[in-house]
Amino acid sequence: MSRLKEKYDKEVVTGLKNRFGYKNVMEVPAIHKVVINMGVGDATSDAKAIDAAVSDLTAISGQKPVVTRAKKSIAAFKVRQGMPIGCKVTLRGERMYDFLDKLFNISLPRIRDFRGVSPKGFDGRGNYTLGIRDQLIFPEINYDKVDKLRGMDIVIVTSAKNDEEAYELLKLMGMPFSA
Repeated sequence: MSRLKEKYDKEVVTGLKNRFGYKNVMEVPAIHKVVINMGVGDATSDAKAIDAAVSDLTAISGQKPVVTRAKKSIAAFKVRQGMPIGCKVTLRGERMYDFLDKLFNISLPRIRDFRGVSPKGFDGRGNYTLGIRDQLIFPEINYDKVDKLRGMDIVIVTSAKNDEEAYELLKLMGMPFSA
């Protein structure tokens, strides 16, 4: 069992029950999944860019990503329908907890001038979205093998009913929010 899952079971559930007055353990919000999305804009001109993004995302998440394709053609961006334009991976269970543990405790503090993540990334339904500028903050990425810096979106999907519950859940889990 991962460290973060144990922390959720032992500390977070009781903390949330005390804070919001839940009577049943099943009412307590939990994290359902984490979706990591990496858009590769230069894939239209360079076919190898998508392969590099897939290998980076595989190293970061420990799971093979799905290549996302364009839904419709846009001439201004030189994109045709069906062209590969990015990749994404959905983490659940043990891999999700391992990734979040690594994100909270190792990767985010490696960002230069890091003062915490913004508490404004909630969508109103208890899900949190975080944007990362480059993949080098993850320890699995070898600096010498990186051809281009690529950002990514990390979406944490929770079962919380509103932003306040989700904020408290992530804060107790160890998410470094800025004050």
